[in-house]
Amino acid sequence: MEQTKDFSWLQFFLSNFTLQVLLAAIICGIALNFYQKREQTILVLERFSKVVFFCLKYVMYLAPIGAFGGMAYTIGKFGLATLIPLGKLMLCVYLTMALFVFFVLGSILRYYKINILSILKYIKEELLLVLGTSSSEAALPSIMVKLERMGCSKSVVGLVIPTGYSFNLDGTSIYLSMSVLFIAQLYDVHLSFFEIMTVIGILMITSKGAAGVTGSGFIVLASTLTALHKIPVEGLAFLLGVDKFMSEARAITNLIGNTVATIIISKTERDFTELNLDPVSE
Repeated sequence: MEQTKDFSWLQFFLSNFTLQVLLAAIICGIALNFYQKREQTILVLERFSKVVFFCLKYVMYLAPIGAFGGMAYTIGKFGLATLIPLGKLMLCVYLTMALFVFFVLGSILRYYKINILSILKYIKEELLLVLGTSSSEAALPSIMVKLERMGCSKSVVGLVIPTGYSFNLDGTSIYLSMSVLFIAQLYDVHLSFFEIMTVIGILMITSKGAAGVTGSGFIVLASTLTALHKIPVEGLAFLLGVDKFMSEARAITNLIGNTVATIIISKTERDFTELNLDPVSE
């Protein structure tokens, strides 16, 4: 309780470079919206971001080497029993995402008299594509076409899907929150309710736009732990070995969540022409 009373949001913000960059990016985005030559500026920023992500792609190629060293040292010193907690984490993440898809999203679709299994069968090609690439961005063009063919209006699809790829990351949110709790338990770090709410708030900000880059969720998790200043960032080394497997699960959950969101918004806006789940050729 004493830590809660002494907590200062201003001091917390000033001591975290990640949150400062995010705030600066939001302010710059708002300013660009009123700038007459914003198209040219955005084009330059887009090219710069592609260079950054290109460099990040090759940096992530070194992650398996780090994972190999960390896992080899841990297993060599403490034995194969150290893999059991990682297996439990993977099982919990997959189970939570499955419950979210079939019960939460399934219940919402059932209210509109739509079967979640029919939707999954309809977008199975996109799900397999995401499974192979570990990024929901790869299925963006085809999922938009299929949703329009299903009956959603082009305007709703064009608004909800691109926006959802930045703001509706269901799988990423599940993965990040459970990973933070896993590392906290690993280091026997007790998190109060206030601190858990703080972590969730930070994750809601730092996870935006993470769906488009494979492995970006791991980078977001590192920045979140750095901002928290309580859970050791070194604990991320334990997740390197299984991050690839969970990356596929969160990308698939993100895609399903955005698909359901588009259908629901089309239904609520009465802009849904007809439910057509037949894979008609173009």
